[in-house]
Amino acid sequence: MQPLRKADPSSIAGHRLLGRLGAGGMGVVYLARTPGGTLAALKLIRAEHAADPGFRERFRRETRIAGRITGHWVVRVLGADPEAREPWLATEFVPGPSLAEAVGLHGALPEPTVRALGARLAAALADVHAAGLVHRDVKPGNVLLALDGPRLIDFGIARAAGATALTATDAMIGTPGFLAPEQARVGAADEVGPAADVFSLGCVLAYALTGERPFGTGAVAAVVYRTVHEEPDLREVPDTILPLVAACLAKDPAARPTAARVRAALGEAGGPAGDWLPPGLPALIARRS
Repeated sequence: MQPLRKADPSSIAGHRLLGRLGAGGMGVVYLARTPGGTLAALKLIRAEHAADPGFRERFRRETRIAGRITGHWVVRVLGADPEAREPWLATEFVPGPSLAEAVGLHGALPEPTVRALGARLAAALADVHAAGLVHRDVKPGNVLLALDGPRLIDFGIARAAGATALTATDAMIGTPGFLAPEQARVGAADEVGPAADVFSLGCVLAYALTGERPFGTGAVAAVVYRTVHEEPDLREVPDTILPLVAACLAKDPAARPTAARVRAALGEAGGPAGDWLPPGLPALIARRS
C-alpha cells in the first residue's frame, strides 16, 4: 500500500481513505474504512472517463453485476455510486497477495494447495454462472489469497451470457495466456459463455502447479495463436490432476466440464479452508493484515 497523495480526497461518500492500493489509467483503488468500520477496496473512476457515456454505462453494468454475486469465494460489494461525478465502487478488502504475486514470490504451489484453490474458484464460478453471468477474465491477478481461501475479484468485463457486449466488436476481451480460444476470435462475443471461464480456470490451475503459463509467454499474437491452434504445455502438471486440467483446456467449449463438475472433482469447497497455504504465505498475509 502507498500513502495518499496531496491531490487525493480524504473521504468519499463517508468512506475514510487510508492509502492507495493501486492506480491505472482509469482511476485509483484506495484502502478505505466504511462508515460502519469495515475495511474496503474502493475503486474511484477519473472524471474524464466518467464523462464518456459509454464508459459510465460499462461502470453501471459492472456495479450491477458485482452486486448480483453473493458466493463465499467472491468479494462482496459494500457500496457504490455509479452516478457520481467520479463514480466509485467499494468491495470488501482482502489483505492477501494475488495468486500471481504468490507464485512470483514462492514459485509453484503444492498440489493440495492448488486443489483447495481450484475447488473454491470453481465454486465461485458456479455461483457466477448460476446468476447467468460470465466473468471473462479469470487470471492469477484476479485471484486474491486469504487465510481461509481465495477470492475472485474484478467483474469489470463480465456480462450476462448471450448479451450484446458493450465493448468494441474488434477488441479481444480477456487476458492473453488465460483467455479461451473463442475469446480470441474477434467479433465472436456471443460465443463466449461459461465454458470460457472454465478454460481460464484450467490455465490458472496449470500456472499455480508449475509456475509457468500453459501457452507460454512472448508477443501477444504468438500467445493467442498457440492458445487457438496448439496444445498447452502440461508436462510439469502432476498425473493425479492432469486429466482434469487437460479437460478444462479442451479447444471445443462443449468438451469442457462445467464449473460445478470441476469443483466436485477437486474436492470439498464449503466451509473454512483451514491450513491450506504452504509455508511463507500465511506470514505474508498476517503482515499485511
